[in-house]
Formats: sequence, structure tokens, C-alpha cells
Amino acid sequence: MRSSRAWTLALGLALVAFASLPQTASAQCRAFTKKNCLPIMDGYTLNENYNSAILIPGDQAELLLTFLGGTNYRLAICSHPVLGDVQFEILDAKGKTLFNSAKAGGADKVDFRVQTTQQLRVNIQVPATKSAIQHEGCVSILIGTKN
Repeated sequence: MRSSRAWTLALGLALVAFASLPQTASAQCRAFTKKNCLPIMDGYTLNENYNSAILIPGDQAELLLTFLGGTNYRLAICSHPVLGDVQFEILDAKGKTLFNSAKAGGADKVDFRVQTTQQLRVNIQVPATKSAIQHEGCVSILIGTKN
């Protein structure tokens, strides 16, 4: 009976620890972004949305964002150095590429203005690696506006 209680307690603690991992990862990513990424947005006012993910080499992520017509924007991708040269592209609703960071010399940000309110898709690609150890790292999408 005693070992059954100990096993149940251990299982319960393991489940609580596992459930808290996303919150811990999110908090670590938020701290990374605050410390390392905000200077990229100098001169722009950050929007209130916080978009980030913990990714590993070879991962892809996609985010659909709405941009208001007549507004000047800066969109920046900030990633942990362990992930390598993270690339991104911005596509319109028809799938036409509007910006590709690889074709822009590996740029980590782009400044633009949309004429009409529209949704744009941001695709992020973390380069694959042949390393036996797959490090994970934070990737944040920062969006700011300028008057």
C-alpha cells in the first residue's frame, strides 16, 4: 500500500511538472525577447500581441497576421543564436511572396506599408542541422508601427 501511494504521488508530481513546461518555456522565451530583441524595434511602437515559439532545427512555423491599411510597419524575426540563420517570408492572401529574408541578404526585419487592410502570412524556417544534439531556441515575431 505504501509503495502504491508513493507511485501515485510521484505520478502526480510528474504530471504537474509536465503541465508547467509550456508556461516555463513561454516565460523563458518572453524573457529572451525582452532582453535581446527589443532594440530591433527602435523607433517603432510594439503592438500588444506577443508571438513566439520554442523551435528546433528543421522546424517551420506559420502565422497569419492582419495589417491595417495606411499604416507603416516593421516586422522583425528575432531568434536564439543556437538555431542558426532563421529565414522568413511574408506572403499575401493569394500566396504571392512579398518579402523573402534569404533574398534580402538574411535580413532580420522589414519595414513596409500596406495600402489596404489585409491579412498576410509569415512563414518561418529554422535551418536543419546534422548535429546529433538538437538544441531548441526561442523565435519571436515582433510587429511595430510608426506614425
